[in-house]
Amino acid sequence: MNDNAAMKTFDDIEVRRAGIALGYLALLDAQPGRPLALFAPRRVGKTYFLDNDLAPAAKAAGMLPVYADLWLHKSAPLAALNHALEEALDDLLVPSGNLAKMAKTQVKKIGLLGASVDLGDEPHRRALPESSTLRLDALVTRLARQHKGRVLLMLDEVQTLGDVPDGVSMIAALRSVLHKRRADVCAVFTGSSQEGLARLMNTAGAPMYQFAQIIDFPMLGDEFLRPLAAHFGKVHAGKKLDMAGLRDAFKKIGFKPALMRDLVKAMSAEGVTDVQRGIENYVRSDHQLAIWHALLNSVNAFDRGVLVAVAKGQPPLSQATLKTLEMVPGVKPTISKVRSSLEKLKRSGLLSKTAEGTTIDDPLFAEFLQRRGTTLTPYRILS
Repeated sequence: MNDNAAMKTFDDIEVRRAGIALGYLALLDAQPGRPLALFAPRRVGKTYFLDNDLAPAAKAAGMLPVYADLWLHKSAPLAALNHALEEALDDLLVPSGNLAKMAKTQVKKIGLLGASVDLGDEPHRRALPESSTLRLDALVTRLARQHKGRVLLMLDEVQTLGDVPDGVSMIAALRSVLHKRRADVCAVFTGSSQEGLARLMNTAGAPMYQFAQIIDFPMLGDEFLRPLAAHFGKVHAGKKLDMAGLRDAFKKIGFKPALMRDLVKAMSAEGVTDVQRGIENYVRSDHQLAIWHALLNSVNAFDRGVLVAVAKGQPPLSQATLKTLEMVPGVKPTISKVRSSLEKLKRSGLLSKTAEGTTIDDPLFAEFLQRRGTTLTPYRILS
């Protein structure tokens, strides 16, 4: 964590978890060819951990970390992974800076101020297979050989592989490479969809069946909240935030550090020390309301109705919910339509599927929806 004495703003508060990173690397060493799959909801710090804890620990151990966010490339996740590998290979073959590039080239003569200087063509990649699956194998092999050490693949939101039409073949190719090249490559996956990750890893007969070791990624706790409270006390002399209130609020918002930081910053701007009041003010702020209205406007009337039903704790496929959804004009609700809506809302990130059932991904957004009244018409929702 940053030195509190050097801390200037709430955004300077960072938590380092080097011990956890070293533990994960030890697990990878103990089971060559078997990846780790870290599960946690979205926005709880998985990507930050990969970038700031796991990657530095891997580099210190002589590995080459390569990161790919598959969520941002849902339609072509394997192509996104191959692109990340090609970028890493380029960085090794063509170091930054003109002098470094010159050092990598074969020689040919040019004139320079009356003298002859021998330069060559800039280095370029050898031809790689066109097939994405074969390309993955070739890239991992070349990258490990060029690095002269193991490659650590860090694949964010790996469950995305299961959502594309040819996902089964992609997953099979990834498993094959991780197994066949286990001396050269290891992998850490992350997943924010408990349902999607379980389907990917635990479906009998599927390519990844019981292949990865699924681990619950640990949430942040007091190691994050204490510096927030301490900095608040520095900004507002004589004022103090209650730790129990901070813990309750952090749990309520799903242990999302960026959101918690925003809440405390908003409280600091208003000089509020009551955490529950801070949440109430945040939920009712014009800025936050505008964001939530924009989210609602991004989906159609029927999807808005499904969102409100889920927020109110109604079983989305129940007859009572279907009856309520009849209030949405122009649509005759059916089980099939509700299922399609649920899948669409999950893909958009508005809904999550957990062991407890389908929930709104953002707990404060769920609270906002719960307050919109009983009717599900678009007019009332957006009023």
